[in-house]
Amino acid sequence: MSQVVNILEGGALAAAGGAVCFLLVWWRERGLKEAKRVESEALLAKARSEAETLLHEARLAASQEALHFREQIEQSFTARRAERAALETRLAQREALINSQLERIVEAEKQLNEQKAALRKRAELLDERDQALTELKSQALQQLQTLAGLTPAEARETFLKEVEQQCLKDANTLSRHILEEAKVKAEEKARQIITVAIQRYAAEHTFESTTASIVLNGDEMKGRIIGREGRNIRAFEAATGVTVLIDDTPGAVLLSGFDPVRREIARESMIRLIADGRIHPTRIEEVVEQVSQEMNETVVRIGEGALAKVGLPPAHPEIVKLLGRLHFRHSYSQNLLDHSVEVAHLVGLMAGELGIEMTTAKRAGLFHDIGKAVSHEVEGPHALVGAEILRRYGETDVVVNGVASHHADVPPIGPLGIMVSAADAISASRPGARSENMTTYLKRVEDLEKLAGAFEGVEKAFALQAGRELRVFVQPEHLDEEECFALARNIASQIENELQYPGQIKVTVIRETRCIEVAK
Repeated sequence: MSQVVNILEGGALAAAGGAVCFLLVWWRERGLKEAKRVESEALLAKARSEAETLLHEARLAASQEALHFREQIEQSFTARRAERAALETRLAQREALINSQLERIVEAEKQLNEQKAALRKRAELLDERDQALTELKSQALQQLQTLAGLTPAEARETFLKEVEQQCLKDANTLSRHILEEAKVKAEEKARQIITVAIQRYAAEHTFESTTASIVLNGDEMKGRIIGREGRNIRAFEAATGVTVLIDDTPGAVLLSGFDPVRREIARESMIRLIADGRIHPTRIEEVVEQVSQEMNETVVRIGEGALAKVGLPPAHPEIVKLLGRLHFRHSYSQNLLDHSVEVAHLVGLMAGELGIEMTTAKRAGLFHDIGKAVSHEVEGPHALVGAEILRRYGETDVVVNGVASHHADVPPIGPLGIMVSAADAISASRPGARSENMTTYLKRVEDLEKLAGAFEGVEKAFALQAGRELRVFVQPEHLDEEECFALARNIASQIENELQYPGQIKVTVIRETRCIEVAK
């Protein structure tokens, strides 16, 4: 019994403990829910506050932007109103100008109408006068025909012929006076410039004489040069490209070749072989190769020296090589490189007198004969060949034209080509510059006299002063004095077009009338 009571009491205690625990859990959950509710209400209140703040800021920003946009629109409207006002002002001014122009046009039209009416009256009056003049001319022509006994065609032909002769005479007289005046002025100025250039430039009046002959100490050296069965001479000719002449001159060896550089290489190689004494094909090839290399260096050094003599800056290497090769070429026994240097100095002095850029003038003068360095390799006049070479290696168009036009192969663009031509003639025609054989001299004199004698009315012609002057005697009954001036110009023009000559040729036409009577 007591056990049952204990069990019941324990159960009641357990039930009471469970009820107490339940109440504690319920109370705790209720507190947590209340805390969450309070927290959520606080968060909601905070969110509402922030939302109201953002909404207030957005409204402020929107109002400010709207205010700024309104100000921009007002400024734009103000600017447009100002532009419209300015446009209206310009339109009003233009309208006023148009109105004034219309008034002037109306006034001008009125004046034109008045002038047209006056001209119409004057034209009618001139027509009446023309009719009267035509009638007078017809009457005068009939009277002239009656007096002269000529038909209208014959009278017209006679009158036109007289007018033509008178016009030709007046034209010849006028052209002669103009040419004489221009010639005097041009000759005076050109003589002054050329004289100053010649006086200021001092050069040697002798030319360098080179030869392709080599003197031997004895004729026994000829056998060593020829070699066994001619192998040495064949090897030498194959290596140098020149012809060796052994038997023509006693005690000497002659070297013949068209290329002056190769001929110089052969001459120097032969001198070294003779001095060395060892002459065989292998040694010949070694010496020729060595001399060829030295010659290339010598050519470049000579070309650079020519540029330095003239005072010019360095040029293209290929131009320098061609310039150095001119040292071994001659024209009428005149060394072409020395001639080119002399022409460069003369052209520079002329340019200084005329106020032209001297460096460009000197380049044209120094390079004017550079085409002769390759004339045996390239076809064409040396002036055009040289101009093409200079254009290929970057020279200016002024220098190229100065070189191309110095022999009138192309028309000169400026005065440079004429200056180069004058300096070329000065350098070539001074005493001792060139030598000319008798056959060439006689041929030129004969061609001059034959050319002048072919003109109508020429009685005889004589070339004087080594072909520098041509005197032409005409028949006085065939040519008058005016026609003599035209004949002199025609002869000079034909000489320029058909003949080759150094310097200038003066043409003098002489007309002499002899009246002879015998008193008996």
